[in-house]
Amino acid sequence: MALSIDRRHALQSLAALAAAAAVPARAQAYPNKPIELIVPFAAGGGTDVLARALAEQARAHLPQNLIVINRAGASGGIGWGELVNAKPDGYKLAIITVEITMIPHMGLVKLTADDVLPIARLNADPATIAVRADSPYRTLEDLLAAARKNPGAVRVGNAGPGSLGHLAAAALEDKAQAQFNHAPYRGANPAVLDLLGGHIEAVAVTPVEVATYVAAGKVRPLAVMADKRIGAGWEQVPTLKERQIDLSIGGWRGLAAPRGTPPEVVATLRTAMARTLQEPALRETMAKQNMGEGYLDAPDFKALIVRDNAFFKQLIGRLDIRA
Repeated sequence: MALSIDRRHALQSLAALAAAAAVPARAQAYPNKPIELIVPFAAGGGTDVLARALAEQARAHLPQNLIVINRAGASGGIGWGELVNAKPDGYKLAIITVEITMIPHMGLVKLTADDVLPIARLNADPATIAVRADSPYRTLEDLLAAARKNPGAVRVGNAGPGSLGHLAAAALEDKAQAQFNHAPYRGANPAVLDLLGGHIEAVAVTPVEVATYVAAGKVRPLAVMADKRIGAGWEQVPTLKERQIDLSIGGWRGLAAPRGTPPEVVATLRTAMARTLQEPALRETMAKQNMGEGYLDAPDFKALIVRDNAFFKQLIGRLDIRA
């Protein structure tokens, strides 16, 4: 009988210990502290705008805040390098962009797209070529004619070597038989500011990065590199294909974690992103910035990255694009 009682007490004690251990385990469920969100470009650009809007609206779907940290440099490589080397616990994430499928093929970084774990694509945008509103280049044909007449005289700013704008302008050169002077910056916003200051003739960016200045009448987009025209005040901007140039190049922004992040953490983030991207305030911000929607969950996002990686590897090799 005593043995039975002792055993019962032991079992009760074990149960109590298990219950006690379960309480802090539940209390420590992910996330239990703020999450760093790396933006690998300068503040003020399209990626930064999206990241900050995302962080604000994600408060309703995550128990901890996303803290945006800018780590500009190497066309995104500095910030992504920090992500790749981070502890895979879900407390350091990053915004990845299409450039992660480009810059490795130019030798700018040692990391590759395979070194990060995609969570969700947040949006998708075409590339665009834009000039100042008072530019003598009223049409894309004007700009290309100048680049053919004086090779290298037309300076086209981009967000850095290997950026979407850089490759989009290089591909346009190839298709149109023109020659630009590519001007790299530490992000799209500095390039646009130099355009406004008259230091360069054009920029190759995405619509979100010039949307505010287009709305204010300070910048004029000449064309979008999409299959069809986009809206939100850009309805009159032609596509390259309408200008008889068979070229369509676009970018995207997404959320990624370090490889090896636990599946339960990834699941939490995937659910939070799916819900956050439905928030009316975030969608309104994206629409005002002419930022195209384009949510994809992790599996489809990963497949897209694989396709883009193959496309840009081929393009960079064929055109011998260098940083």
